[in-house]
Amino acid sequence: MTEHAVVIAGGGPTGMMLAAELTLAGVDAAIVERRATAELLGSRAGGIHTRTIEVLDQRGIADRFLAEGQRMQNAGFAHIPLDISDFPARHNYGLALWQKHFERILVGWVEELAIPVYRECEVTGFTQDDTGAEVALSDGQSLRAQYLVGCDGGRSLIRKAAGIAFPGWDATVSHILAEVEVAEEPEWGMRHTALGIHGFGKVNYEIRDGKIVYLDGGPVRVMVTEEHVGSTTEPTLRDLSEALIALYGTDYGIHSPLWITRFTDAARQAETYRKGRVLLAGDAAHIHYPAGGQGLNLGVQDAVNLGWKLAQVVKGTSPENLLDSYQAERYPVAARVLENTLAQTALLRQDDRSKAAWKVVSELLKMDEPRKRWAAEISGLGVHYDLGEGHPLLGRRMPDLDLITAKGPLRLFTLLHKGHPVLLNFGEPGGFDIAPWADRVQLVDAEYAGPWELPAIGVVTAPTAVLVRPDGYVAWVEDLPGLGLANALSRWFGPPATA
Repeated sequence: MTEHAVVIAGGGPTGMMLAAELTLAGVDAAIVERRATAELLGSRAGGIHTRTIEVLDQRGIADRFLAEGQRMQNAGFAHIPLDISDFPARHNYGLALWQKHFERILVGWVEELAIPVYRECEVTGFTQDDTGAEVALSDGQSLRAQYLVGCDGGRSLIRKAAGIAFPGWDATVSHILAEVEVAEEPEWGMRHTALGIHGFGKVNYEIRDGKIVYLDGGPVRVMVTEEHVGSTTEPTLRDLSEALIALYGTDYGIHSPLWITRFTDAARQAETYRKGRVLLAGDAAHIHYPAGGQGLNLGVQDAVNLGWKLAQVVKGTSPENLLDSYQAERYPVAARVLENTLAQTALLRQDDRSKAAWKVVSELLKMDEPRKRWAAEISGLGVHYDLGEGHPLLGRRMPDLDLITAKGPLRLFTLLHKGHPVLLNFGEPGGFDIAPWADRVQLVDAEYAGPWELPAIGVVTAPTAVLVRPDGYVAWVEDLPGLGLANALSRWFGPPATA
């Protein structure tokens, strides 16, 4: 039986990001993925938000993604644009990039990190005990792991086998999404009817001068809103053809589908993100309507929150209860996304009452403060973990400051490339002694002359010292000299080492 410290079921964006985080921390993680290759059929999700770009930048790989997508203002609420170009962030924009390209680029990083991937097989079951889980694969192999993480999507076998409830709201809207060849040129763009939203778009593109230029020929992306909700079977080309004829009077000769799928506005969240030695992340933990394009981003950020914590527990650096903070921090974030997508679904209905509500909300979101608040939420820049009372930075993402250090100027995010926490001292050099944690935490004396400003909050008081976790969130801010630092270091990075 092959052993790994952590086995991850599912090699999509969440699973790959989690495996990379664990590997950076020196933990043996392996991915089990049913696809034979890294190629993803279909374009899937269409972009990434600012906070996800920052997360990739924290690991030194953001440029790989920025080179293949188009920078744009892609935050929105119920199709109401939310401009973040005035936000105090290095990446105050989103990125138009199909999920298939996002995954391909991420696979390259996974391969560089030499992460083992069991392809063409799935987890078929598992048993767990006090020290780990024995994982059965569809090809007859068995793996042993200290922890098993389900990143296997909304129909997660891991979640179901663990007996974790998945409560929420049933679907009221259903869409067919596909990439197909067409015999006739379709009506490009979106169409709104009493049923909902439908449309055709080109898929193949090139990046020219930083902009997407769509190419003629090749498959087209088509979406239709279905008349009836509730089908649990996989949609067929005939289903799509009949829906198009009903809507457009023709199916434009669709043929040779690359992929066809169905998605709805069902919204569900796992009752718990952990049961014994089993954890959930990404769509296995939460599903929702894709309004606002938040799903992929939510999963990647789950992985970055969980990765360093799980690594410390596996290595024995931190006690097992550190994993409780994963649920405590990420559950409310996903619950909030479910809430805002439910609201967006209601606003996007085509009845007169919904249209009137949409008009009122669109007028409100043109005002500066509401726009900033909701733009921060949709883009991920407004995430705030409840780490107690104190400085406004506490529990929020650390800005990517341009620092001056003894080694010269550097961006703060470069200090996070290897996934290690950092204590930034902006006071007198040598003002902190963290020797008992020196093997875990970087201590950097730095200067910063600019304003301290947070999206949707504004300017905050400049701190004299900040403890930044590997996921880029602030774990401690010095309000009074030395107050609480040792407790914060112990809480997040394990008890002090003894001589």
